[in-house]
Amino acid sequence: MDLYSTNNESLKVDLKEAVLQSLPADNGLYLPSDIPSLSSSFLQNLQSYSFEELSYIVAKTLLKDSIPDDILKSIVRETVNFQAPIVPIHDNIYSLELFHGPTLAFKDFGARFMSRVMKYFKEEDSELFILVATSGDTGGAVASGFLGVKGIRVVILFPKGKVSPLQKKQLTTLGQNITAIQIDGTFDDCQAIVKKAFLDQKLSNDFTLSSANSINISRLIPQSFYYFNAVAQLKAAEEVVFVVPSGNFGNITAGIIAYQMGLNVKHFVAATNINDIVPAYLESGKYQPQQSRATISNAMDVGNPSNFPRLKKLLGSTWNNVKNKLKGYSYTDEQTRQAIKQVFKQYRYLMDPHGAVGYLAAVEYLQETHFRGPIIFLETAHPSKFKETVEDTLNVSIEIPKRLSELRHLDEVYHQLGTDYYGFRKWFRDHFENSSTI
Repeated sequence: MDLYSTNNESLKVDLKEAVLQSLPADNGLYLPSDIPSLSSSFLQNLQSYSFEELSYIVAKTLLKDSIPDDILKSIVRETVNFQAPIVPIHDNIYSLELFHGPTLAFKDFGARFMSRVMKYFKEEDSELFILVATSGDTGGAVASGFLGVKGIRVVILFPKGKVSPLQKKQLTTLGQNITAIQIDGTFDDCQAIVKKAFLDQKLSNDFTLSSANSINISRLIPQSFYYFNAVAQLKAAEEVVFVVPSGNFGNITAGIIAYQMGLNVKHFVAATNINDIVPAYLESGKYQPQQSRATISNAMDVGNPSNFPRLKKLLGSTWNNVKNKLKGYSYTDEQTRQAIKQVFKQYRYLMDPHGAVGYLAAVEYLQETHFRGPIIFLETAHPSKFKETVEDTLNVSIEIPKRLSELRHLDEVYHQLGTDYYGFRKWFRDHFENSSTI
């Protein structure tokens, strides 16, 4: 499997380099040079396969011979060992529940797959440092996925006051090879520090750095699996529409990869909160990054989505091509709260704020297009991860699953830094230069 940089298609690397390096030296993003098509017999009989079986076939087709079959099967088995059911809500609108993994968020798929792929590619006696910026669920999933993996240290940067209390617990209570840093800024500030670290030759000469954000291609590959599995559960050959709550746009990019491999998708819909950079682009043709603004759907508080260059490349680069396949809608916190209330009252279905944004876009798409096929919005996190917001909205008590509630009484341990990159670099050197290998 060869991959190229979105900034230079002649710059090509193999999967090992793309995964361990994360970012090309030209600050682009890696994409597969060739996205192979799945066989028509496979696509027409998705319902005949288990989630694990179809995930392996998709992974094997895309990765080709980059990972031996027996190892890839083992990686998929350990990654896809929980379900992602679709649940009918009303009319032809469905929820795709992606929160049944260990940290109750869709990012469990990507983080677990990535940790095992990195372990396979990493030199046995070397030490690898994973840098990750999180606006919510990424950090918890990565911490869980890499916890205790020998020879890999994880450094998680999260914005002060902009993750939920339980999300913060998932970042700061594990210890071992997981280190958390609270940045006095926004998610965009955290992401900027991580990107600068990868381009810092002085740092990368002394430490082997990689990323667990969706800038790393190994995060996106497993996220394509559940698009196929959702269609398999419908047991119908008709076109579908996927509505994806979007922040950094990695999740929807994974869906577009699935589409390019042959999945029968009519439209992708990007659902955002007031950080509406991509919906605004689809409307005007102008891409204008902004400072992110805080909302109750905090994982989507991104003012400059890092996966946008990938999305454009995959959909044909020009505005006309992109908007032919992609629609975008944005919503306020008040609209999000109203959707949570309405759906719970009418259909007894409990949504988290991100899923609620997706639901709103699904309804608007249905009203605008009168599409008669299935419309599937992604419910990306368990509502209990946003307990305070959901309980305040509904005036009901939400039960927290045991694997999350156990964290509530653990002590938080984290470092605090500002947004200056050189302050982070000094901290990193001071903290890790003479530390013993795990």
